[in-house]
Parts: sequence; structure tokens; C-alpha cells
Amino acid sequence: MNYDRKSLRHSYEKLSIKQLKQKLKAKSQRTKGHKRDLIERLIDASLSEMDKKGDRKSPSENTTLKQRHSHSTNGDVKDKSNLLDIMHQERQDREKIVLWRKPLKTIHFSCLETASLLNQAGKKLWRRKVAVVTLLLMLFTFYLVYITQGTHQPYVAKIEKYVLWCAYWLGLGVLSSVGLGTGLHTFLLYLGPHIAAVTLAAYECKSTNFPEPPYPTEIVCPEGVTDGSTVSLWAIMNKVRLEAIMWGAGTALGELPPYFMARAARLSGADLDDDEFEEIEELIHEKKEHPEELGFMEKSKLAVHNLVQKVGFFGILACASIPNPLFDLAGITCGHFLIPFWTFFGATLIGKAVIKMHIQKLFIIFMFSAHHVETIVKFIGKIPSIGISLQTPFKEYLEVQKKKLHHKPGTHVKSDSNLLGWIFEKVIIVMVVYFVLSIINSTAQSYHKRLCKEKHKKSQS
Repeated sequence: MNYDRKSLRHSYEKLSIKQLKQKLKAKSQRTKGHKRDLIERLIDASLSEMDKKGDRKSPSENTTLKQRHSHSTNGDVKDKSNLLDIMHQERQDREKIVLWRKPLKTIHFSCLETASLLNQAGKKLWRRKVAVVTLLLMLFTFYLVYITQGTHQPYVAKIEKYVLWCAYWLGLGVLSSVGLGTGLHTFLLYLGPHIAAVTLAAYECKSTNFPEPPYPTEIVCPEGVTDGSTVSLWAIMNKVRLEAIMWGAGTALGELPPYFMARAARLSGADLDDDEFEEIEELIHEKKEHPEELGFMEKSKLAVHNLVQKVGFFGILACASIPNPLFDLAGITCGHFLIPFWTFFGATLIGKAVIKMHIQKLFIIFMFSAHHVETIVKFIGKIPSIGISLQTPFKEYLEVQKKKLHHKPGTHVKSDSNLLGWIFEKVIIVMVVYFVLSIINSTAQSYHKRLCKEKHKKSQS
């Protein structure tokens, strides 16, 4: 039987994701991706097979068939179908705009998108020039107070220290959650190790009253602590509470772009090429048509979507309080259903900066308490064949850290290179480089999407 691309798409759209994957597997094709990707991949494979068998329709046959069914086809439907085909092709082209495929084009588009965003930001600031001038005057006043000598300088220095410390962790929190899942995982790279270091130091020093300075830049045991002293879990939690809350608040701020993006799209009329909505729409369709064939991840995403949509504030609070990689869907859902800003942000802030952060903080402190660390190191040594080799760098690292804790402030401590520290440094470098590359790719693809939208507007006018 003869088929063309449109008729194949029409028939494949009725199938479930599981059925599409089974057909792709039978044709030795990849089975990863959203439903639209599976359909297009299956169409390409089917047409390729037809070409080999000589069973594909000729252009004249297609023309005859179209004329035969023209009485039942609306012109608007044709235009919409053609537009969907064009947009799908544009989406495929956009996915290829990455540094390792098209480096020059990607860098060029990324620079143009950055310039466009800066231009938009400049225009917005110009429209709010009164507020901008007021803010600049306030900053200039603070600067004068900062540089003027007087009895207020000790207070200024203290405020400066806390503001910079809070801004540092707030920024790391934003970097962690911005980018719809491609953010820098700053909890694993910065906050987690910081809490672990404070925990190890507290148990070694039997106190959390580390001298300031050098804390927090460097942790040194305080003098005059008796051997019989003990440190409580709550004391350690209190020591790292400020940075943990600031980091959590930063992650909450990082969730705002998906919310505002979805809200703006809904208010202006959602674009057919808004990629972020398509996965949710596909899942909702699959739930209605083939609920028994949804996998665990698909069901989890739908659960987040339904919880946020139906429960509101407490649903958002629950999603934000539990560490999960699906919270971006909550932001998109809240924006799409026009949930009030303070309902979304308030629940997100409480969930991430208070509840979730205390869960993560307790876990790190519990895992890095003195007796647990010793147990883990001993367990590593019992691994057959490679246990001793693996245990050695961990022991050396812990010994070096303990020596650093007991040196006097201002004195230099010889730091020998350690394999564990070297590996951790390289992991940080790799993750930061990947984060930068993902930003360049994302901005380049955004510019391509901008060009496509402008082209569609011109064609419609």
C-alpha cells in the first residue's frame, strides 16, 4: 500500500509511545526522545524502506490523491499542517546548532543573541529610568559611606562581609537551578563540601567557634577547648544555616525564568513552537489514550503537573521541599495556568530555602560526622584486591585536613598534593566548562528560534 509523509504521520500519531518504540526497535532505530521525535524517526525509516522496495507514491499520484480528497480538506488545516512540518524541520535544524557540530555558527548566533538580550535589557531600563536613577543614587550614597573614614568603619566592614558572603551563596544557588536542568550543580561542588568541612572540623575541634578571620575562608580550631567538650548536631546546623538558606533562596530565584516564560506565552497566546509545553501535552495525551503504558518517569512528571495544578500552594510547597529533578515542570505549569506570582514564589522559597535545605543539610552532617567517616574509610579498606589502594588517598586527605585545623592563624602549612583533591579539582573544572558550553549552545539556539519566529510573522503579514 502506498503512503506519503502526511498520511504516515496521521496514522502514527494514534499510536502510544510504547507502540512507537516497538516499531522503531523492529526497524533497528533509536527509541529515545519525545513522541514527535519518535514519529518523525519512524516516518523517515518507513519512507526509506518504501524507496528501496519501490512502493512509495510518485508526485503525480500524491497530486491525484490530494485532488480526490480536496472536498473534505479545509484550507486552514492544510496551512496549519504545513506550518507544523516547517516548525518541526526548524526544530531539528536548531538542535544541530551546538559547538561540536557547527562551532562558528553557534558562536556567531550566541553573540547575536547576547547582544539582543542586552539591547532588550537596556530598553527596559530606559523605560524605568526614574527607578534606575534612584537606585544609582542610593548605591552612590552607600559608596560614599563605604570610603569615608570614621567610627562607622568597623560596622561597615562587618556588613560588607555578610553581604558578600550572602551574595556568593545566593549566586551559586541561582547557577544551580537556572537553565531547565542544565545548571551548574553547585550543591555538590560548593555547599555540600563546605558543610562537610565544617562538620569534620567541628568534631575534630569539639567546637564551632572557629576564629574569624580566617573563617570562613579557612577553618582553624579555636584555642582553649577542653578535651572533654562535645559538639551537638544543632550547633553545626546553626553554623552553616546562613549560607544554606542563601543557597536555597538562590535556587528559588533560578526557578522564576520558566515561570515567567510560560506565563508570558499563555497571556500572549502560546506559540506552536514553544518546546517546553510539548512534553507535558504529549504526556497528558498519552495518559488519556494509553494510561497503562506510561513509564515511571512519565508518571512522575504527570504527578508533579497534577499536584501543582490541583493543590496549588501546598502542592508547589511539596514539590519544592523534596529534592527532585522535575521541579522545572512545576514552574512551567504554574506559569501556564496563571498561578499568582507570590503563591508560586512563596511556596518555592519556603520549600527550597527552609524545608529542603534542612533535609540536605542534615544528611550531609549525618554522613560526615566523625564516626561515620571512620566507618566508611574502614569499609573501603575491606574491598577485595583494591581496598587498600582506594583507602590510602582518603586516609591521607583526612590527615592533611586535621593538621590544617590545628595550625595557628597566619602560619603556613605545607600542603602536599593529594589524589582525591586533584580529582575533585578536575571534576569542578569539567563541570564548569560544560556549564559554559551549554550556555553558549542555549543562547545560539534561542537566536535561531528568534529568527524563525520573525520569518513566520513576515510570511503571515
